[in-house]
Amino acid sequence: QVQLVESGGGLVQAGTSLRLSCAASGGTFTYFTMGWVRQAPGKEREFLAGIRTNTISTEYADSVKGRFTISRDSAKNTVYLQMNSLKPEDTAIYYCALKLDSYTKISDLVDYEYWGQGTQVTVSS
Repeated sequence: QVQLVESGGGLVQAGTSLRLSCAASGGTFTYFTMGWVRQAPGKEREFLAGIRTNTISTEYADSVKGRFTISRDSAKNTVYLQMNSLKPEDTAIYYCALKLDSYTKISDLVDYEYWGQGTQVTVSS
């Protein structure tokens, strides 16, 4: 059973940074894709960033490009989301997700099979 556990959320002031972590366990991970998604109250899920483990290809949403960076530690099966210059509109629950393929579009949320429980990020003005 694949499990994803996020950590690193919290309450921060606008303009500061946070780094989220997501550790994957319970499976044999060879070629797969991991991504970060957020959902704010009353809004739909929003893809933020994703990374393929075999090619290290990444994809970002326009809303976070240049501010957020996704990276991974393959030895730890962990993916990170470095978030800089945070804004109040970044307030949301942040989820990591995993799909056991490396060929579907990174940002296509329908293909993600496993999801973490989410971590709250609150940015005050």
